[in-house]
Amino acid sequence: MGFNGIDGDVNVPGMIPWEVIVAYFVVAIAVAVVIGKKTGGLKAFTTLDLVYIGIGAAFSVVWEFYIGGFLNKFVPSGLTLFINFGFLGRLLIVFIVAALVRKFGTGMITLAAFDILGDLFHYGFGGEPIFLIYEALTYGLFIDIAIALLGGKFLGVGSKTQTVALVLGIVEGAIIGLLWAIPDPIFYDAFFRPFLYGAVVSWAKVIFTIEAFIPGDVIMGAIAGIIANRIQRAVAV
Repeated sequence: MGFNGIDGDVNVPGMIPWEVIVAYFVVAIAVAVVIGKKTGGLKAFTTLDLVYIGIGAAFSVVWEFYIGGFLNKFVPSGLTLFINFGFLGRLLIVFIVAALVRKFGTGMITLAAFDILGDLFHYGFGGEPIFLIYEALTYGLFIDIAIALLGGKFLGVGSKTQTVALVLGIVEGAIIGLLWAIPDPIFYDAFFRPFLYGAVVSWAKVIFTIEAFIPGDVIMGAIAGIIANRIQRAVAV
């Protein structure tokens, strides 16, 4: 018996055990909160912060499902795993929002808002709240863990020189880009997809997808780190 299009299957062959997924989310959130309290990443959101988050989430939906979707039509079918304008554009937008706000929770709230708006204008609400949990506690949480670890000094923001800011933006952006290559094949294909629909898990496909995602996500992460840093500096002037 399912709920809102969710089969709730936890016995699909090859599927990651649900205990592992739950343990990951609990530990990751706990670690991020503890680090955020110690380093100053946890701060109250201002009205301006929420405006940045709202605009970023809305523009992410427009980009991923409409502009990026249109641009993807020009990508040869064999390269769609390597080049996805919709996803890479969303990565850039979320990086910019996170660089402007730089408070723990920014990533999760932005991705949660993106998911809700995506449901309203594109997907529909079937499968919720699983997709909201997935978006917020993977992509969003990776951003927030970085903000927490850096005490709010995200993507080189606050560095004394532009050279240091540039290097940090590239390095931090590339690392987060690498992390963003993980959720879709690991969390979605190997757990949430079978949990939702009883889909068969192919670990050969999972591994291939990770390998296909990494180059583009790392490169775009590095570029997005530079762009987000520059935009934050321009806005702060």
